[in-house]
Amino acid sequence: MNLLGTILVYAGLLFFLAGGLSILRPLTFLNIWTRLQGLMLVVGGVVVFLIGAKLPAKAQRIETPFTHLDEFVPTYQFDEFHTIRIKAPRERVYAAVGNVTADEITLFRTLTWIRRLGQAGRESILNPPPSEPILAVALRTSFLKLAEEPNREIVLGTLVAAPKGTQLKKDPAPEDFKALRSPGFAVAAINFRVEDATHGETVLTTETRVYTTEASVLKKFGAYWRVIYPGSALIRVMWLRAIRNRAERMPGNT
Repeated sequence: MNLLGTILVYAGLLFFLAGGLSILRPLTFLNIWTRLQGLMLVVGGVVVFLIGAKLPAKAQRIETPFTHLDEFVPTYQFDEFHTIRIKAPRERVYAAVGNVTADEITLFRTLTWIRRLGQAGRESILNPPPSEPILAVALRTSFLKLAEEPNREIVLGTLVAAPKGTQLKKDPAPEDFKALRSPGFAVAAINFRVEDATHGETVLTTETRVYTTEASVLKKFGAYWRVIYPGSALIRVMWLRAIRNRAERMPGNT
């Protein structure tokens, strides 16, 4: 449903754009011959967009935890998963995960600038300094380290939404993240996990999960997720490639 929702959201945006331009001047190469057709396309685009944004998101649950991410977000409505194979041993790949910077990630600043709607904003994972490891920036700003198994997996979590007036602990612990299950909350977690592969290579994966605790929050976040998903997925893909490039360039790698 989430992928279908994203497809409908962007189809609606394309219909709206084509219709809007055709109101000014019919796009005959798209077989739009009149301004009325353009207006109908605009209306249809809005309808398709709203259908995609409001599609229900079904919760998924991990019954038998396998990763540390499973322990902290066993139930979720939104997720994305990406993987890459790297010609470097697991220890070097894990080191690269912790050291890669935003400027090593192709299109990262362009996509996050769009996500911020062009606003500078305060320092965050969406607006990191140029030479600091991106995970360090995340942990210093809005993310909490939930778990780390050196040379195997690291999990970071953050609060996406909370009821108005919520007072959180100044120095929250991983167990506090698990406890954020009251109505009105939405939490997100991301992991990076490395596994040995054949021929001295390593498989690196990253997964992002979001869990919302209330129907109203689910609807609002669902619309937001479906709009940002393509850019978010591209960032993750480029992030993994940056880690691969760094790991394969590290001294001693063959």
